[in-house]
Amino acid sequence: MSDWLDHSVLVDVDVPVEVAWGLWSDLEQMPRWMKWIDSVTVLPENPDLSRWKLATRGLEFTWLSRIVTLVPQQIIQWESVDGLPNRGAIRFYDRKGSTTVKLTVSYDVPAIVKWMDNLFLGRVVEGELQADLNRFKSYALAAKQQSS
Repeated sequence: MSDWLDHSVLVDVDVPVEVAWGLWSDLEQMPRWMKWIDSVTVLPENPDLSRWKLATRGLEFTWLSRIVTLVPQQIIQWESVDGLPNRGAIRFYDRKGSTTVKLTVSYDVPAIVKWMDNLFLGRVVEGELQADLNRFKSYALAAKQQSS
């Protein structure tokens, strides 16, 4: 028996939505700011599919992900089609010169882990996701300065 856990985090970034979107839409660059993501490889024969590898503390997971919704400068939504069961979305809110970026990640876990989530796992995952978004903010600000 399993259940889905959902986590959402957001960050305000002082870059135009075009810059934030451009960085996130290049999926292969995500390991630069997402600590647990070891690699992302977009499949040349189908750019809606990408192979992901997560590695942390001696654990390693892989999955094939499919983009299910893509609206430029608004949303990239995905779901895994094999490997680690997960889904989520990255949303971009144009704040006229700055951008709010919201990341939602859901993953399938055994029911016992869902129970434990309230105790520990959820805070760890959300803390890591927030740290990833904070690293993205720094990365985006540096990219903005380089292009100026």
